[in-house]
Amino acid sequence: MIDKLGSALNFQQEVLNLRQQRHEVLTSNIANADTPNYKARDFDFSQELSRAMEGGRAAQGGLALSTTSAGHIEGHGSSGSKVHDLMYRVPAQPSLDGNTVDMDRERAEFADNAVRYQASLSMLNSSIRGLKSSMQSE
Repeated sequence: MIDKLGSALNFQQEVLNLRQQRHEVLTSNIANADTPNYKARDFDFSQELSRAMEGGRAAQGGLALSTTSAGHIEGHGSSGSKVHDLMYRVPAQPSLDGNTVDMDRERAEFADNAVRYQASLSMLNSSIRGLKSSMQSE
């Protein structure tokens, strides 16, 4: 039972992590819209989610912290692993300065990602509320 609960929450955690990483990639594209020779980047969300669920970040458990003295406390840090396959976007219309950022597309992708992030967060909240109400006595 606990395994099922853990895997359900782990799935939602990975979805939120990947949405947040995609948000960073898209904001980087928007921030560099006027940078000559900047190449817009993105990744395939579903492919990265399936990779993460098959044994990517969830199984890694974080980075081991190095200790230089016997008095140091051993610990584990966040793995902070990034997306494996960050790809370049193919521009719809090439620019003269070599920049491949299409602001209309980036804004649309940014808004879509933000809505999907919010929807994932709402589903997670709903799941947690349902679990809390089922555990409470009436």
